[in-house]
Amino acid sequence: MNAAISVVSVVGIGADGWDGLPESSRRVLRAAEVVIGGPRQLDLLPAADCPGERIAWPSPLRPAVPGLLAAHEGRALAVLASGDPSFYGIARTLTEAAGGRELDIHPHPSSVSYACARLGWPLEAVDTLSLVARPLDALRAALHPGRRLLLLGEGPETPARVAALLHEAGWGGTRIRVLEQLGGPAERLLDATAADWPHPRTDALHVLALDCVRDPGTLRLGTTPGLPDEAYEHDGQLTKRYVRAATLAALAPAPGELLWDVGGGSGSIGVEWMRAHRDCRAVAVEKSPERAARIGRNAAALGVPALRVVTGPAPEALAGLETPDAIFVGGGLTAPGLLDTCWDALPDGGRLVANTVTLESEALLARWYARHGGELIRLAVSAAVPVGGFTGWRQAMPVTQWSVTKGSTNA
Repeated sequence: MNAAISVVSVVGIGADGWDGLPESSRRVLRAAEVVIGGPRQLDLLPAADCPGERIAWPSPLRPAVPGLLAAHEGRALAVLASGDPSFYGIARTLTEAAGGRELDIHPHPSSVSYACARLGWPLEAVDTLSLVARPLDALRAALHPGRRLLLLGEGPETPARVAALLHEAGWGGTRIRVLEQLGGPAERLLDATAADWPHPRTDALHVLALDCVRDPGTLRLGTTPGLPDEAYEHDGQLTKRYVRAATLAALAPAPGELLWDVGGGSGSIGVEWMRAHRDCRAVAVEKSPERAARIGRNAAALGVPALRVVTGPAPEALAGLETPDAIFVGGGLTAPGLLDTCWDALPDGGRLVANTVTLESEALLARWYARHGGELIRLAVSAAVPVGGFTGWRQAMPVTQWSVTKGSTNA
């Protein structure tokens, strides 16, 4: 093989092993001088048909990939993957580490396709989450009444851990079905509710299917910004629900974007930015260690445990952070150099939104508005409250909000 146009073949294989492979995949494996895969996958290949050298993936896998590819440069190399290599599989890692090599991918039906076939679920109507090397708390953001979820488990204890989380979170009535060894001779189905889950361990090769049921009294959380204030643990330092919804609308999160939530408080802006899409990212910067710990708890409880928390005062704590797509400043506006640091950190097209309730910070925002344009608004919310035997309006402190896009025509 010409090393200049080195090709790595990636072959998906199911629980049915060699017998379930199409002839095109078999030809690749027969011709391979080196086959890399997990021990379980390698054991599915008959030695008589696949005489190439076999190498089991080391742990951790990802850091080892470039070295393994380089070590076998110029040889006919095949990599085994479970099911469809491009669906939460090794293909992504190989693409990132390929270093100019071409990938020749031979997919097999994924475990999710098998699961939908067994359950009679339309694949396009099901949400899929991988729990492999990911925090279990990420499941919380996907829980909505009546939704069907498919979860890719990490090991034999995953179903029991999922059941415990659902029961604790107020979703104990959710039906869990564990589909083991899909497509193979040892295929099996386990079925129970989260509250009554009886299996501490299952087969390691499985998919979990959830029919989501919210228990009576469990707080309802929607998909749009403006979660109920009671969804958060806080000490009063919380951007309130309706102002939060307006703030997220101004920040306009999009998939893959990064937010700096400066003066995080309870973390509500960063949390709801990340709940907008599973690929949204956020860093919350908070000078109080107690509040920083609270932000972490809120992020986990609301299904976005990947929210990063930096403890320290701004602007000093902003040094070295990845370039943001948007910045929210919810506290500390008058700290010397804070707005200048945030503005300098934004690339062209980046958005900055700042909220305040004090006259001093409002005057500062007015000066920045005069210099850079954008939109300066005041948000006032009133709630109906008892007044003796009647009902009247009680107004919360008005919030002044400045929002601007750097490099826009009005900036």
